[in-house]
Amino acid sequence: MTDRVIPLVDARRAMPLPDVGRWDAAGGRVVDTLARPLHDLRISVTDRCNFRCTYCMPKDVFGPDHEFLPRSEVLSFEEITRLARIFREHGVEKVRLTGGEPLLRRNLERLIEMLARLGGLDLTLTTNGSLLARKAGALRDAGLQRVTVSLDSLDDEVFRTMNDVDFPVARVLEGIEAAAAAGLAPIKINMVVQRGVNDHTIVAMARRFKGTGHIVRFIEFMDVGATNGWRMDDVVPSAEVVGRIGRELPLEPVDANYYGEVAERWRYQDGSGEIGVISSVTQAFCRTCTRARISTDGMLYTCLFASAGYDLRALLRNGSSDRDVHDAIARIWRARGDRYSELRTAETAKARKIEMSYIGG
Repeated sequence: MTDRVIPLVDARRAMPLPDVGRWDAAGGRVVDTLARPLHDLRISVTDRCNFRCTYCMPKDVFGPDHEFLPRSEVLSFEEITRLARIFREHGVEKVRLTGGEPLLRRNLERLIEMLARLGGLDLTLTTNGSLLARKAGALRDAGLQRVTVSLDSLDDEVFRTMNDVDFPVARVLEGIEAAAAAGLAPIKINMVVQRGVNDHTIVAMARRFKGTGHIVRFIEFMDVGATNGWRMDDVVPSAEVVGRIGRELPLEPVDANYYGEVAERWRYQDGSGEIGVISSVTQAFCRTCTRARISTDGMLYTCLFASAGYDLRALLRNGSSDRDVHDAIARIWRARGDRYSELRTAETAKARKIEMSYIGG
């Protein structure tokens, strides 16, 4: 048993479908109560991970006795593809596969092939990079377009401490190189920054990937779930990150690529590339959030910081038609009013929320 007992949110605590009427497909793209369209869909394909990152799946909570989802409760590839097709009808243009660690899902390439055949989707994947070196070519051949790799420091000792399974930086870098060689580019590298843990390696990370065509994104440490010991004192504001890098590698701001892009973009003044910062804590971007999330067992969440979701798996498995599922998604999105990060206080940050490893980040 684990030493630390933290009550986790009941991940399958489902909210009733909102009763706001039937959505007419002829009426245009579905938007929520704040006029935000549905554009991005993140799908968690497994709740399992081979890392125990201290800010996501701390070992003292997700230990050897932790019970992961049984296979019967996990969405099948056919169910995932069906949902992706229906979400595409609502205007979704980008699908990102997440986990846990998605490359642990057996035969993931087959799912990617199925999603790629739908057409019209920007198909991406977020990974810790541990299995990427040997899978990159097959992923690209299956139809994956790009990858995002989580890498929290180039300092090997710091990185091994943060992933808490003694995994070396070198093997993640090998995965990044393999992904680039396979054509899964441009590659984004995500670094979750924690004060006093890895913030002293920020500039080294920027310098390492400057000029490579890869984009490092520095992410503020967020209060997702209830197990990562989040404190505001541990957050390094994005403005500070940009300032530290800019003093050594001069930067200038760049416009967003599209409405709802989460990362604020900065490019090097010498033209050698760009970085991004994701400021969910200090510069909330809720009012342009266009993302929906589906957990491994088919719960739909309309916010990363949710405490309950909507059970789409039940609809998929009770004989509901595509139109029934289509209309349920429309009702959920039209009733959406989430803006947690804009309303965050010291007290709301303590609320029990779905864990990042379950919802898919």
